Amino acid sequence: MANGRFDAWAVAMWASTAPVISSATLKAALIDSADVTVSTATHDFWNDISVGSVATATLGSKTTTTGTFDAADTTMTAVSGDTAEVVVIYDDTGNAATSQLMLYFDTFTSGMPVTPNGGDITLQWNGAGIASI
Repeated sequence: MANGRFDAWAVAMWASTAPVISSATLKAALIDSADVTVSTATHDFWNDISVGSVATATLGSKTTTTGTFDAADTTMTAVSGDTAEVVVIYDDTGNAATSQLMLYFDTFTSGMPVTPNGGDITLQWNGAGIASI
């Protein structure tokens, strides 16, 4: 699969039911693709893929400018566990069954896959933004 968005999130955006990025608690998750095969076509909520989670962290300094979503680089602290090949961004509502999956990344220029060693892992987002519509 290639980097992209979850289909259910696109539907929610068009229906105006998607989370408002500025006020939502957005999280990035490292996912071990050996534990779950993520499908952007059929998965819609965090409970569909949380079994593959290696680590999560809340996105800070979120912005939306002219159709581009961005956030500060995201640090996950003291990460241990399985190797992660995928990063997913989702809206954490506090309930995995209603936490909307938003963006999927499995193609990177560097740094992935990552094998945790108990240290911090920092996701450095693209300088042009995380995603654009």
